[in-house]
Amino acid sequence: MSPTNRAARSSAKLVANGESGGPPSVSGEPAEAASKRPASGDRPRYWRQGLDVEARRIAMVVYPGITALDTVGPLEVFATANLIASLIGRKPLYDLQVIASHDRPVATSVGMSVNPSCKLEELVLPLDTLLVSGGLGQEEACKDAHLLQFLRSVSRRVRRLGSICTGAFPLAEAGLLDGKRATTHWALARDLEKRYPKVTVQVDRIFIRDGNVYTSAGVTAGIDLALALIEEDQGRAFALRCARSMVVPFKRAGGQAQFSLQLQAQFASTPAVQRVQEWAAENISGDLSVTTLAARAGTSERNFARLFREATGMTPAEFVERLRVDAARRLLENPAQRLESIATECGFGSADTLRRVFQKRVGVTPSQYRDRFSTA
Repeated sequence: MSPTNRAARSSAKLVANGESGGPPSVSGEPAEAASKRPASGDRPRYWRQGLDVEARRIAMVVYPGITALDTVGPLEVFATANLIASLIGRKPLYDLQVIASHDRPVATSVGMSVNPSCKLEELVLPLDTLLVSGGLGQEEACKDAHLLQFLRSVSRRVRRLGSICTGAFPLAEAGLLDGKRATTHWALARDLEKRYPKVTVQVDRIFIRDGNVYTSAGVTAGIDLALALIEEDQGRAFALRCARSMVVPFKRAGGQAQFSLQLQAQFASTPAVQRVQEWAAENISGDLSVTTLAARAGTSERNFARLFREATGMTPAEFVERLRVDAARRLLENPAQRLESIATECGFGSADTLRRVFQKRVGVTPSQYRDRFSTA
């Protein structure tokens, strides 16, 4: 028996009790699986979805300097899905591989190394899903011509293409995000936007799907993305069971913010701009026009707009809109507060304006957001 299968069986009890165990086998069904198959009437809802289908092949691209959690986190979600499948008498749902430009161990940010399953050119196609891991090594990855050509070639032969955190940079460098909406770690979102103007970067999103291309925000957002992919494949009930087994929330959807805009104000490089941002956050229901903000800064509108963009990477109007949407998010988590009241408190003027701007920025309507994230 392989070490992977031993780990899967030893952790079966933990997962059955709702706790996360070790990685399951990704090749072959446990011998006892057939005897454990429940009768048709006893099968859970998620049994019928994907029953006995061939395992979906998923490959994670790694390179020196990857963040360990960007790689291991999403893969562990798929491994947990395999383990849960084995417990209900199903074959493995996912065949997982880690691939790199070479077959040597790849160093991660925490000192541990990842051993690739194979080199890029040895990957057997077709493939269901190709994911690119993130990490501070993305700059060198963007210079790896072999990797970029591989991504371009394989992208045409996969059902889903995606990235975790800064893995969006190699995808963008390969031209695979051109004309797409995408996200990445919030601290590098403006850099992605500047370097790749053909990409529509949406910094507020946990993950984004645009066609068959998926990008996730920073670090743990890769786990959210993996759960979303499992939900697509196996249904919500099965994905929820995976989340519970790993003791992670299944509530975060792509539209939830990855950080507060009031925290982003701290990253303004110019003190005068930061003071205006802080004042705006404290007076969100008032007049936050460029004229008002420029007067607050003691400079002309044109000069203020230039200084603001240099310091934050966005226009004053965009910042105010994001600030108000961020405030609306928090208020929407209280199911008792009416939408009209939230619109007034956040400076939108009307519920219709709130709905329009909120959906543009977040990707879901205020009502949909409240359904997902309400504290009730």
